[in-house]
Amino acid sequence: MDINKKLKITFFGTSEFAVNILNELKTSGACLSGRQGLTSPLISLNLIVTAPDKPAGRKLVITSPPIKIWADKNNIPTLQPEKLDEKFINKLKSQDWDLFIVSAYGKIIPQSILNLPKYGTLNVHPSLLPKYRGATPIHSAILAGERETGVSIILLDEKMDHGLIVAQEKITLWKNSLDEMPTESQLEKTLAQVSEKLLGSLASKWIKGEIKAVEQDHNQATFCKKLKSDDALIDLDGNAKENFLKIQAFDKWPKAHFFQNEKRMIIKKARLENDELIIDRVVPEGGQETDYSNLLK
Repeated sequence: MDINKKLKITFFGTSEFAVNILNELKTSGACLSGRQGLTSPLISLNLIVTAPDKPAGRKLVITSPPIKIWADKNNIPTLQPEKLDEKFINKLKSQDWDLFIVSAYGKIIPQSILNLPKYGTLNVHPSLLPKYRGATPIHSAILAGERETGVSIILLDEKMDHGLIVAQEKITLWKNSLDEMPTESQLEKTLAQVSEKLLGSLASKWIKGEIKAVEQDHNQATFCKKLKSDDALIDLDGNAKENFLKIQAFDKWPKAHFFQNEKRMIIKKARLENDELIIDRVVPEGGQETDYSNLLK
């Protein structure tokens, strides 16, 4: 391929993590659509594939996934297939693609789709694979108190987070004290920045065949569990470090909480001090965010 020609790319993604990656690409100028000036010397993001709209919130209002909202704002066309079936495949086949990029899409993509682009399908996964395969690697790393995590870019196959490793980059979560552990929101943003830099640095090398993908050590694979609302319940008499890690991991959803006088208290900010959990800010059920000390007077 002429490296002066833009890569024609489809991005598969759904969640906020995928949006964060695209925001980083947009900010850096590494990648955007050929429609309205969001250009790059190397990459043209021509299509986004994401999940269908679905009911959300207490009133079950039909809501687009975060990346669909982002795509609309940036004038990038989208497809939202219910099933990755022959009808959908034929739509993709109507154009010639150089590369598919997948991150936090939420569905297993069949090999017949993965094989469509000339240079294959790359997956951006926010862990150091084969560790933390699955849908919740960011939460899982925080809950385990890991000192480091990172981003893996793999050549995607049909098995979950199983493909050949194209590139990895590590980051440190905390150096001196567990109290330095970031929240899930903070870590998600950091890993999106790392992902964008990795994608930008490897794209031209990948299409020129300068990168050799390597097999994962599948014997070392670990897997994330599916999150439930009850996972974020805090026992104030429990282990302080475990409680702190829950608070950091669940700052977006399902939100770390406890019950006081039969009222649900959402923890907004807490810290470890001499191995003791100090709760600084809470949102009482039906109330406004406040200092937790105000509720103890």
